[in-house]
Amino acid sequence: MSHTHHAPPTGAPGPARGLAGRRAVGAGIAAAILAGLIAVRVTTSQGEFDLPDATQDFVTLSASVLIESLPFVFLGIGLSIAVRLWLPEDFLVRRLPRHPGIRRAVVSLLGVLLPVCECGNVPLARGLIVRGLSVGEAMTFLLAAPILNPVTIITTYQAFGWDDGILAARIAGGFVIANLVGWVFSRHPQPMSLLTPKFQAACAHEHAEGGRKSRRAAKMFAEETAAMLPALVVGSAIAGLIQVAVSRDLLVTLGQNPVLSVFALMVLAFVVSICSNVDAFFALALGSTFMPGAIVAFLVFGPMIDIKMLALLRTTFTTRTLVQLTAIVALASAALGLAVNVVA
Repeated sequence: MSHTHHAPPTGAPGPARGLAGRRAVGAGIAAAILAGLIAVRVTTSQGEFDLPDATQDFVTLSASVLIESLPFVFLGIGLSIAVRLWLPEDFLVRRLPRHPGIRRAVVSLLGVLLPVCECGNVPLARGLIVRGLSVGEAMTFLLAAPILNPVTIITTYQAFGWDDGILAARIAGGFVIANLVGWVFSRHPQPMSLLTPKFQAACAHEHAEGGRKSRRAAKMFAEETAAMLPALVVGSAIAGLIQVAVSRDLLVTLGQNPVLSVFALMVLAFVVSICSNVDAFFALALGSTFMPGAIVAFLVFGPMIDIKMLALLRTTFTTRTLVQLTAIVALASAALGLAVNVVA
């Protein structure tokens, strides 16, 4: 079936131009908020004026999540553009196995070749969908790559080694859960309905667009940044706010309960929204307080689902899809953590 795309007349606003304008405004506001957070943090650290402790903690935590995430978001956008513009149309699709299960298993291992943490995986997964991967396959990559990439594996090994089984459980759990999610969503009767209308329109617009690749790359970088930056700012601010509001003492008191400890660290992983490339060192500080299964649940659930990640994913997937995705990953991560505690 062929589709004809009619561009709006020159000078007419058009839906695409209106969306681009709104995104540009959103990105500008997000950039201003980021600059403001950094300015406040620098000014308070130099002692020019003091903020209440809770407010200063909120600014520090929000800015930390933002600054930690931005390089990986930009890297992911760059890789996404490279995949979409310079990779032949069916390059990936043609080289993947035809059997659906084996195909998703291979897709889940692409993170070994594309070592981007969860922040950069969202724009990269968007590019893979544009290049022909199904929604289920893209989700498999999206969830597996933050865990099954060399940087995360090495940092987890540096923190925990092989002896206590945390690294092995993280690798195996990440692979299994990602493929489980991919299988579930691959069975959806209308997979394109899992995507937001804006992203569907962007895909259709890109396939119809021509022109020099360098110019298109610059335009795509601006569009992806405008889509991602507001979501990242909102997610980081929410993460910082909840970290200030939730008492860590309460979480620590739950640490030695084999059931409650798992859920406590899953909540903590959801809230702190720390990058998968360094979260093992954060978890190491909790190792003396929490049981091994809780640590594993933290290291598996956090890279797949957290506040910042959901904010980024909302640029691509519908709210209903994200609720279902969160429920599946949460239940599977909890089951993994409980199983590790039983074995341990």
